[in-house]
Amino acid sequence: MAELPIYSVLPNLLSALGSGPNAVLVAPPGAGKTTTVAPALLDQPWCTGQVLLLSPRRLAARAAAERMAELAGEPVGQTIGYSTRMDSKTSAATRVLVLTEGIFVNRIQADPELAGVSAVLFDEVHERSLDSDFGLALALEAQGAFRPDLRLLAMSATLDGARFAALMQGAPVIESEGRSHPLELRYLGRRGEQRIEDGMAQAIRTALRDEAQGDVLAFLPGVAEIARTAERLESLDSGIAVLPLHGTLTPAEQRAAIRSDPDGRRKVILATSIAETSLTIDGVRIVVDSGLARRARYDPLAATTRLVTERASQAAATQRAGRAARQGPGVAYRLWEEAATGGLPPFDPPEILDSDLAPLVLQCAAWGESDPTRLNWLDPPPAPLLAEARKRLVALGAVDTGGAITPLGRSIAALPLPPHLAAMLLKGAQAGSAMQAAEIALLLQERGLGGQGDDLDTRLNRWRSDRGERAAKSRKLAERWAKLAERQVGAGTPRDLPPAVLLAFAYPDRVAKRRDGAGETWASAGGRSFRLDPASPLITASWLAIGEAQGKAADARILSAFALDPAEVETHLADRIERVSRCDFVADSRRVEARLERRLGAIRLASAPDPAPDADAVLAALLQGVRDHGLALLDWGDKALALRQRAAFAGVEALDEAHLLATLEDWLAPLLTGKRSLSGLSAGDLHNALQGLAGWDAMQAIERTAPAEFTSPAGTRHPIDYAASAGPTVELRVQALYGLDEHPVVGRNRIPLVLSLTSPAGRPIQTTRDLPGFWRGSWRDVAKDMRGRYPRHHWPDAPWEATASLATKKRQGL
Repeated sequence: MAELPIYSVLPNLLSALGSGPNAVLVAPPGAGKTTTVAPALLDQPWCTGQVLLLSPRRLAARAAAERMAELAGEPVGQTIGYSTRMDSKTSAATRVLVLTEGIFVNRIQADPELAGVSAVLFDEVHERSLDSDFGLALALEAQGAFRPDLRLLAMSATLDGARFAALMQGAPVIESEGRSHPLELRYLGRRGEQRIEDGMAQAIRTALRDEAQGDVLAFLPGVAEIARTAERLESLDSGIAVLPLHGTLTPAEQRAAIRSDPDGRRKVILATSIAETSLTIDGVRIVVDSGLARRARYDPLAATTRLVTERASQAAATQRAGRAARQGPGVAYRLWEEAATGGLPPFDPPEILDSDLAPLVLQCAAWGESDPTRLNWLDPPPAPLLAEARKRLVALGAVDTGGAITPLGRSIAALPLPPHLAAMLLKGAQAGSAMQAAEIALLLQERGLGGQGDDLDTRLNRWRSDRGERAAKSRKLAERWAKLAERQVGAGTPRDLPPAVLLAFAYPDRVAKRRDGAGETWASAGGRSFRLDPASPLITASWLAIGEAQGKAADARILSAFALDPAEVETHLADRIERVSRCDFVADSRRVEARLERRLGAIRLASAPDPAPDADAVLAALLQGVRDHGLALLDWGDKALALRQRAAFAGVEALDEAHLLATLEDWLAPLLTGKRSLSGLSAGDLHNALQGLAGWDAMQAIERTAPAEFTSPAGTRHPIDYAASAGPTVELRVQALYGLDEHPVVGRNRIPLVLSLTSPAGRPIQTTRDLPGFWRGSWRDVAKDMRGRYPRHHWPDAPWEATASLATKKRQGL
């Protein structure tokens, strides 16, 4: 191992940790940092206790411990041990303990002083997992408050050490070179319509044909793609072993993929991103990269985390390619065009920016910090996600409105589960069903237990009867969880609650009732809609308790659920069933329909007419109907409409639509008291209500600026239409304007009235905004025509000098 690059900087690292509490080590993949640094600390004078090495994945933790133990010439579990959720090998003699980041968070919560621990090493910190960021924040807090002698070392494979150094109080940065084996990149591209498994199988066959030696490590986004690619490679030569590598495999299956084939065959390892960093796979000289990755994305609207397939980042692609050149010259085949590399995102985003932060908020509250942003973060948690998480924890009863942890919250935080599953386990323990609740929690946490499929009952029974190593270990873990929950809240009289009921305790908002005859669409108690695969065995159920869903907040696809019997809903969820009076506004009839309903959240169980609804609820529904559908629902009448139009012209905002809708309680509510319909409103009452809302000053301003009528020289009064497309318009007989030689105007800006002039019979003869111009212009022709049509009326040559009158010449004495 002397040739490992890490050895050249190890003295500098040991010196830095000897003189100060913190350091940052930047070492590329293959430098040897994971398996070399921790054992090297054991003989340092300050290192009298354990060295904790944090690993981002269970596979990497176990592999690192096994490799270090092998180099030390000992079985794993003695000087070198490991601890993961599903497996552990450790003893009283263990000095170097490799553990996953989540287990470290639980450990430091239980013992903030980290008694008996001399150093904590954060491996692969560049991956920026939420547990890694949180664990480092807690460790820095503990170091500052309790353990100034505690050594903290952040180890990164990328050149971002300066940020970590600043976070760790100016810690020195030690940089190691990586191995410099040649690496060739070959770009194969992939047609857009080609399935990823077809492209990968073709690329793997090409690599095996073109490269005479070396094993192949192929990166695919997920387990399903791995299985389909393996099917397409079944016809390979018997001298080639095709092996999967992902987190749901047993330790023995994972070891078979990592280690050299005992029969000397070439290996094709089909892996998820689990193989990007942290561990070296013997014999790999060829990498085939799909360019895709599956990442968790949190949807705060749905409060669910969904897996999405995305393009891998440039950093991930570099890490993947580098796997081919760890132990010698290698080649990496990429299923995209070379020019597309620059379009890949530079880095994977930190998990803290796009995760469910409810566990983080609860753990911070358990730590004694109600505001997580006050901890030391490389990237602080986003405020909207923190607010959403805190809201859900308050609803769960785990924290109070100030963010302080409650007694229930402490019991929840003591369990190594997300808050809602932990709450289910505690409630199950109180009901005498702790083991069954623990099994359901584990089934939802560990992918692949009991096989695949959306029917959780089938998977639960399959898992219970599975005699394999992983199934047995997981059942023991469930037993530990059940006992831990019983120690928190006590154990009720043993009984087996239906699994669906237990799951409903965890996610009461995801209890769903079928909404159509086919069973494909479902309405939930939380108000969300869900969709079920038509081929699902759950399609005949009438109720479901949903465990997982994927997709947008509306019409998310159900990934796992238990069928729920209607009788179980009535029996076990009775405390959540409410009897409510519901008042709904029906726009077509403009009425409120009042009904008495039994509801489970947003699900209506039964409904009947309410003969005596609450008057305030009816009024609120009427007002909301107007808000939703607009003021046009009201029978305004001409006078009220004209007042609103005049107010708009005068610039009086008190009667505009926005203000009227915002003040419905002030002017409309008194008119609707005791009514169940809008049709009973009087137009006169609406007009009076508008006047009252506007007030005396505004009404005076309207009268001055936008008078309701125009009084002609003949003394006749004519309404002004302020809604006319041409502008304020008055229609009147032309004789009423005789004697007027100045055009009438309205408004502060003296806008000319549009005069729509008619004959004595009311037929239009001219429209004008310039009365003097009309008199001296086209009037001559108009008057000539009018004399022929209406000879009994006066048609003077100079109407601006005549007397205005609608009477005939005879009556005027002309």
